[in-house]
Amino acid sequence: MSTQLWRTRELMRVLTRKRIRTQVRKEELIRVRRGVYAPATCDDEDELPALLLCLPDGAMLAMQTAARRHGFGVLRESAVHVQLPPDIAKPRLPGLFVHHSVLPVRPVVVGGLPCVPAARCAVDLARGVRRMDAMPVLDAALRSGAVTVNDLMAELPLHRALRGVRQARELVPRADGRAECRQESQLRLLLIDGGLPAPEPQMWIYDRYGVPRFRADLGYREQRVGVEYDGLSHLDRDRLRHDRDRMNWLDANGWRMRYFTDRDLYARPTHILKTLRSALTP
Repeated sequence: MSTQLWRTRELMRVLTRKRIRTQVRKEELIRVRRGVYAPATCDDEDELPALLLCLPDGAMLAMQTAARRHGFGVLRESAVHVQLPPDIAKPRLPGLFVHHSVLPVRPVVVGGLPCVPAARCAVDLARGVRRMDAMPVLDAALRSGAVTVNDLMAELPLHRALRGVRQARELVPRADGRAECRQESQLRLLLIDGGLPAPEPQMWIYDRYGVPRFRADLGYREQRVGVEYDGLSHLDRDRLRHDRDRMNWLDANGWRMRYFTDRDLYARPTHILKTLRSALTP
């Protein structure tokens, strides 16, 4: 159960201002935000409810903040994003980004807090963040189960003529909930934007008896080419042993694997494209 929060005017029905200051000094009350108080037992989860109490009616969590509540918060940011009706002035609070709602929207309650609906949130982010970050958001939204492709496609026409909608229109049909991490989504988008065929995410590789043996981050089944993003987890000694066994089996069974790191993805994208074009050429 969430902690009870009070505005100053609510506390002053039973306490004087001096008594409120005394209880804060004795840590019987906690001032979680200006004008908002909670019992001494409150924790970090009270930060968002406290913030919403400081905002005008109609405020709801939006963008990255709402995405985290919906389960697809792959873009980490310490600031809190909220959305307000267009006729309400933007309040100025530290660490707060306020967006005016151009489109009519009815909030949904997630974890007790009003949020922009999941499909609206995903398309807003797909319009508003850079292309390489938008693809991971859409993939994660599908993977979380918060939305379907049909939900996203139905949402797109509502955003016509808004800034960034062209990017969202291009990316939504390419979103794939099988992607398992941000870099994998970005690598897939790099290959598509580079003119290569769209690879299959999380592609199972079978042995000659049809038994699934290994799974590649991305792959081209007909050409028997697999693509892997090597993150920090691959530095673990046990993982390294497993990877060596895996590499040997794939090589012995006619699979050509290509491995890339963060340096390749973010600093040498042409190297990735050149390497895979060569691997896919008969």
